[in-house]
Amino acid sequence: MGRKWNNIKMKKAASDKARSASYTKILREVTMAVRRSGAEPESNFGLKIALVKAKENNVPRDNVERAIKKGLGEGGENYEEISYEAYALDGVAVYIDAATDNPTRTIGNIRSYFNRWGGAIGTQGCLQFVFERKAVFTVKADGLDVDELTMELIDAGCEDIESEDGYLTIKGPVESYGDLHKKIESMGIKIEESGLERLPLNTKAVTNKESYANILRLLEILDEDDDIQKVYHNMEFNEAFDA
Repeated sequence: MGRKWNNIKMKKAASDKARSASYTKILREVTMAVRRSGAEPESNFGLKIALVKAKENNVPRDNVERAIKKGLGEGGENYEEISYEAYALDGVAVYIDAATDNPTRTIGNIRSYFNRWGGAIGTQGCLQFVFERKAVFTVKADGLDVDELTMELIDAGCEDIESEDGYLTIKGPVESYGDLHKKIESMGIKIEESGLERLPLNTKAVTNKESYANILRLLEILDEDDDIQKVYHNMEFNEAFDA
């Protein structure tokens, strides 16, 4: 995957407003997971991942419990999960996962973002050969040897580890998420981020600085929308344009 084309995320040292927005998306993920498969994390893989994410981001336990109750039907909005596949400028692929109580509002907003910053929404399935679903963990490198760590984690399902910018990205099959999480924690390694991600099978280089800036802005605007849970793309980050 590489952090250069990782999906746009909230900065960890963000303001209270940004942290609140991050909490909202995590809690909505908890609610949707419960609604799909019940409130027992041992039998609900999606809920288990959402609860891990809540813990990693220090989401208050009371808030998590309320989100679980909403998923069980005790009040709360009736959210629907929808995915959108689109292309930004220069053919950059953008995959959007949303959870919304008003699909008309959500698709209208998404269309307006692409109209403003370039690109268009595609047909369902148009990106099926662009992204693959993987269990992904991010940890600080902190002197860890990639080859040794790979050998330690291979029995838990690790397929690959990439090193970049002082972080290691550990990848494995979706079904290996639980085993990898337990193994990494048992080694005393702090997990910075984890989850099921859509990773690009191929990447797209953007050579025009203005297009590059517009695509980045589009990705940021999409990520800031309350209805949108996750945004994935296959654009290669260009350090020369970021300078």
